[in-house]
Amino acid sequence: MSKANTPRSGVPRPGLPRPGRGGGSGRPQRVRVTSPRMGTVSRPPARSPSLEIVEQTRLGEVYMRSLIRSQLRLAGTALAVMVLVLAALPLLFAWQPALSAVRVVGVPLPWLLIGVLAYPALTGGAAWLARAADRAERDFGDIVERR
Repeated sequence: MSKANTPRSGVPRPGLPRPGRGGGSGRPQRVRVTSPRMGTVSRPPARSPSLEIVEQTRLGEVYMRSLIRSQLRLAGTALAVMVLVLAALPLLFAWQPALSAVRVVGVPLPWLLIGVLAYPALTGGAAWLARAADRAERDFGDIVERR
């Protein structure tokens, strides 16, 4: 062995050519590098959030509670807007009695607004609520399936 390639211990250095093993070719020898954590136990595979929901675990309850909370917030918003609009009309007519005397096509304005136009407004509010709840469920499904 040559003294240039061998440390004092007598073992050849990695990456340097060893005598008698193609050392004259000029190519460095390959060295295997391994992780010191090769013998450690790996984590169990992550559980799907949908499985957590089906099995009704604590995490699944958190997911469901967040969905229900978002839908409740939407329903509360829709209810508040509809109640404010419908409650504001009688208050408006009590505050401005002259509006009660106004007639549109022979029908008093309060009857027209409260008795006729309120129903399309309620239907529109219900349609908005249904679309918003569907969007919340779709977003929830995307979050659950993404993880």
